[in-house]
Amino acid sequence: MAFESLSDRLSKAMRKISGQGKLTEKNMNDMLKEVRMSLLEADVNYDVVKNFVADVKEKALGQEVMESLNPSQMVVKIVHDEVQTLLGEEDAQIHFKKQGMTTIMMVGLQGTGKTTASAKIAKYCKEKLKKRVLLVACDVVRPAAIEQLQTLGKEIDVEVFSLGANVNAVQTARQALDYANDRQKDLVIFDTAGRLHIDEALMQELSDMKALVQPDEILLTVDAMTGQDIVTVAKDFNEQLSITGLVVTKLDGDARGGGLLSVRSITQVPVLFVSNGEKVDDLEAFHPDRMADRILGMGDVMTLVEQAQERLDMEVQEKTAKRMQEGIFTFNDMLDQFGQVKKMGSIQNMMKMVPGLNKLARNMDTDVVDSEMKRSEAIIQSMTPYERDHPEVLKASRKNRIAKGSGVKVADVNKLIKQLEQMQSMTRMMSSGRMPNMSALQNMQRGGGLPGGSKHAGSKKMKKKRKKKRK
Repeated sequence: MAFESLSDRLSKAMRKISGQGKLTEKNMNDMLKEVRMSLLEADVNYDVVKNFVADVKEKALGQEVMESLNPSQMVVKIVHDEVQTLLGEEDAQIHFKKQGMTTIMMVGLQGTGKTTASAKIAKYCKEKLKKRVLLVACDVVRPAAIEQLQTLGKEIDVEVFSLGANVNAVQTARQALDYANDRQKDLVIFDTAGRLHIDEALMQELSDMKALVQPDEILLTVDAMTGQDIVTVAKDFNEQLSITGLVVTKLDGDARGGGLLSVRSITQVPVLFVSNGEKVDDLEAFHPDRMADRILGMGDVMTLVEQAQERLDMEVQEKTAKRMQEGIFTFNDMLDQFGQVKKMGSIQNMMKMVPGLNKLARNMDTDVVDSEMKRSEAIIQSMTPYERDHPEVLKASRKNRIAKGSGVKVADVNKLIKQLEQMQSMTRMMSSGRMPNMSALQNMQRGGGLPGGSKHAGSKKMKKKRKKKRK
């Protein structure tokens, strides 16, 4: 995941300073040296790193910090605030017209996920902002892009306007504006052509379209995997088109993240959205303060809560919560929770947003956990309704039947029963007013007590060991 290495290195640097009884220029310099190396290795622009370290040092060695009761905490706050400053002081949003139709031009190089990002933003604006959206297929250079946008439009139930690949992009845009006005659309998103590199023909086409459409926003999609090239591409597009915002894609990939930290500072163009996956739901409004929290290993509970409110079936959650308050948790409850977890996406991403669970998340292997969850679902679905609600009746003959029905071993059935018992134990603790501490949760994960996770199910080290044994 993006920023993972940087987050580890910065957390290590912060621990160095927090372990000191007193703040001195020497231990500050040691910490800043580690911070400087962390940022450079994450591919942050050299000048940005230089200014960042100088600003942190100046503020951290101020009299107010040096004489505070807990100077190390003050330094952590200063580093956090400076990271947020790099990312943007405030949340940036699409500027909608108070009356009439708002237009957005999506621009970017080929392969940055521009067409998918157009559909994601359309879905976001339709569902969260209640806008009547029209998508316009103006990438006539690549006919597959028209088909892709039409397929995505059907998936998100948003109309797509296209005149086909034989009509030029500017003509398509002109007719799309008339079409949108006639149908009183609130928002029109133009998916424009991209190239493998910036060239004169591309820029001329985009300039002609800009003159016609006079867009309220020009959003540039940039690939988080490209590192410092984000900055170069953003500068070039900005100089020629005056872009108003960035959409950072593939943030879920193995990106070092330095480009994202550099681009806002150098171009002064804000990031509006980040994409964390290939599904149309995998788009987040960009919040600089929350991203700074993630980078410094502080989690992001606000985003997790928002995602839960949007994606989860709250009736199911309320029913399960009420049962757990009464000390009840059965296989039916477990099956319900598996369904809820799937709606939230990656378990690993969820855990990374919870302070204290970050490190547990990094040791998980998502593929193995997903496989374990599917196996657990199959086992539960092979039980009778009575057995799901009364697991105490599961004796040898019933376990054999369930194992055969789900295509697993009896040992797997026993493992899931143990997992349920541990969840029941935690439920009883909660119903009596006692909350399980972090070490209890860690023990549950190691022993298979967290949904979908049998012993070592998510351990990357154990996966490597199994591969070696097979060899």
